[in-house]
Amino acid sequence: METEVKTPVKECANAILAIQDVMDILGGKWKVSIITCLCFDKMRYSDLLKEVKGISGKMLSRELKELEANELITRTVLNTQPITVEYAITEYGATLENVTKVIAAWGLNHRKKIMGK
Repeated sequence: METEVKTPVKECANAILAIQDVMDILGGKWKVSIITCLCFDKMRYSDLLKEVKGISGKMLSRELKELEANELITRTVLNTQPITVEYAITEYGATLENVTKVIAAWGLNHRKKIMGK
């Protein structure tokens, strides 16, 4: 039985493939922001709309549906008057929390570097 030899080129190709998979799921302007919000707490649709500055209602709905389809968040319709919809991060989605922290830390450092100390 042959064992596969990992070469830097093969490892790079595998890393690129994995990153492309992540970008297909999290790509775009809003998904990481939505996930970040939901890592802190459950939120209603209207709360997310306020918290994620600049997103339109139509775009928020689309992004939430895609995140739900990828099992990163859950959507719960509460039995209230009027009906309230609440979104929460799933256990699987919570595995992205460290990723969001790293992105946020890098972004803060980048902002300082580009805009000055």
